Amino acid sequence: MTLSRRSFTRLAAVAGVPWLGSTFRSEREFLAVQRPLPPAPSDPDEAYWAEVRRRMVLPADLAFMNAANLCPVSAEGAQALIATSQQLDADPSPIMRAKLAERREVSRQAIADFLSVGADEILMTRNTSESNNLVSSGLSLSQGDEVVVLSDNHPSNEAAWRVKAARFGFTVVTVPVVSPHPGDGYYLEAVARALTPRTRVLAFTHVTNTVGDRYPAEALCRLARERNVLSMVDGAQTVGLFDLDLRRIGPDCYSASIHKWLCGPKETGILYLNRAVHDRIAPSVVSLYGGKVGISRTLEAMGQRDEAALAVLDRPVAFLRGIGMAAIERRALMLADRLRQGLAELPGVELWTSRDPARSAAVVALRPGTLDPTRLAAALYQQDRIVVATRGGTDRPGIRFSPHFYNSPAEIDRAITALRSYLAKGV
Repeated sequence: MTLSRRSFTRLAAVAGVPWLGSTFRSEREFLAVQRPLPPAPSDPDEAYWAEVRRRMVLPADLAFMNAANLCPVSAEGAQALIATSQQLDADPSPIMRAKLAERREVSRQAIADFLSVGADEILMTRNTSESNNLVSSGLSLSQGDEVVVLSDNHPSNEAAWRVKAARFGFTVVTVPVVSPHPGDGYYLEAVARALTPRTRVLAFTHVTNTVGDRYPAEALCRLARERNVLSMVDGAQTVGLFDLDLRRIGPDCYSASIHKWLCGPKETGILYLNRAVHDRIAPSVVSLYGGKVGISRTLEAMGQRDEAALAVLDRPVAFLRGIGMAAIERRALMLADRLRQGLAELPGVELWTSRDPARSAAVVALRPGTLDPTRLAAALYQQDRIVVATRGGTDRPGIRFSPHFYNSPAEIDRAITALRSYLAKGV
């Protein structure tokens, strides 16, 4: 999509979009990043990744390492969302909304292709939490049934089961997580012992949002299938990071947020439901405006939605696929490994994330010595322009980095240097 001078002026004038002035300092610079980005070469250099970074709606001085929570969008993606929203606001007619409904199906097909599944198996939700709850609320479970969960799940894939167990009488069985990650064998054996003839669901997170532990999703899904147990996988920290093939991994249900590693619009998510289990998931919301294929006709009928956002969900998919998911995965994992190695050498740091690349991904968590994590995170943002997340409580507290393909080795080194300085002088 190209942007005319008139369109640029209109876009820059949109209320509440201050980033256009700070990130793109001129019309020429903004138009320059609209040129097609070439696919990543077999061994992309830093010049290529710098060009990728320039396509993001992200100030050049901000080292944003919180992809596990929220990602920036690309310039093209932001432009498409704003233009589509303006189009709808200028003409909120049934005819225009019907056109956007057709565009929603284009987005659905793009997401399905991205995950190597069928469009009739994809639901577009608000986020991973809604996706997970559509499953836990939609299944028919009662007294005598069991749901097996790993203890380090996101609340929407762990606490939600407990709330519903208290209501409907089924039992939640917890497989304890061991820290540091003990290896795939432990989890395969522990889950196998936990599954019984009463087990109906195995629910786990592919990569944890807490410390970035990576679990053997394909092997666990296979184990569940062999035991006639439905597998529900939280993929919030994998979709947009890994080069995924859900048909190969084999889950019955797989959830994610498009606004995380996929770099899409806010409040958009995905739920994959294998068509073999469609008849087992009842709608927990009954309304209008569902999708046009498969189970989206019922489970996606949630009333009025942000139709403009749903209509452009193919854009972030196209942006990442244009770079190449294999290249993105290698890049993000390389940056995370560089970060883990550097942090592990700092005095006083307790690294919660495994240093084994096979047991981790691009989420890196640590205890920063005796420093207060909240004050440290604020100092990193205000003084060093580095964005991280914090984790309180007693379960592996501290700070969390989650770099993505738009970060650079220089930003990783900057973060390590800044943390070393705060460990020495305090915050």
